[in-house]
Amino acid sequence: MKYWFTLLALTSTLFISSMAQAACQHEGVCSQSYTLGPQFISPKDGDTVSSPLLVKMGIKGMRVHKAGEIIEGTGHHHLIIDGAYIPENEVVPADDKHIHFGKGQTETTIKLKPGKHTLTLQFADGHHQSYGQVMSRTIHITVK
Repeated sequence: MKYWFTLLALTSTLFISSMAQAACQHEGVCSQSYTLGPQFISPKDGDTVSSPLLVKMGIKGMRVHKAGEIIEGTGHHHLIIDGAYIPENEVVPADDKHIHFGKGQTETTIKLKPGKHTLTLQFADGHHQSYGQVMSRTIHITVK
């Protein structure tokens, strides 16, 4: 009897764990604090900074690779200034507020006007198609 109870508990734990991981694959289910995805190495959420600002980017759970080819488990960063994440499978625009790092860069220097700003890292595939909210991270900063 004890064996069956242990087996049932183990099976339930594995099922719940796999369901949580599967749910995280769908856009919007994972919280921003989830450990996978793009990471701001600097600045940090809530920082007060000077302009120009050095932005350092990282990624957990995938690898950085230059744009141009689709390789599973890879992509590159996009920095969105004062905007939100790009929905899954949509191409990240290229303009003053959507900065592409298609060469695989992991840091940049940007100029911002004084005031409050949001910075969003959006990870996307080799064709600049967004991996969605689960592969984005937004922070809030103040430029003095």
